[in-house]
Amino acid sequence: QVQLVESGGGLVQPGGSLRLSCAASGFTFSMYAMSWYRQAPGKERELVARITNTGGSTNYADSVKGRFTISRDNAKNTVSLQMNSLKPEDTAVYYCNVFIRSVPYWGQGTQVTVSS
Repeated sequence: QVQLVESGGGLVQPGGSLRLSCAASGFTFSMYAMSWYRQAPGKERELVARITNTGGSTNYADSVKGRFTISRDNAKNTVSLQMNSLKPEDTAVYYCNVFIRSVPYWGQGTQVTVSS
């Protein structure tokens, strides 16, 4: 079955950096676009970044452009999110996502807290 396991969250000060990773299994990873979403308390889940199956194209939410970078390693079945210049408003649970035949699959999420 499809499994997505996130890691790398934590507490960081404003202006700091974190790198999230997602290990995928149970499907042919190199065939699918991958995404990172986040959900802050009291807010809806929102798309943060997406990368095509080959890694040749990426897109980002306006709120993270220039600060976050999504990447993938198809040999290792992993997708990562490098987050720099973190702000308190980046505080959220971050989820790895894949859509397979229009069905969304989610990891368990990893908490990112940006606070001094």
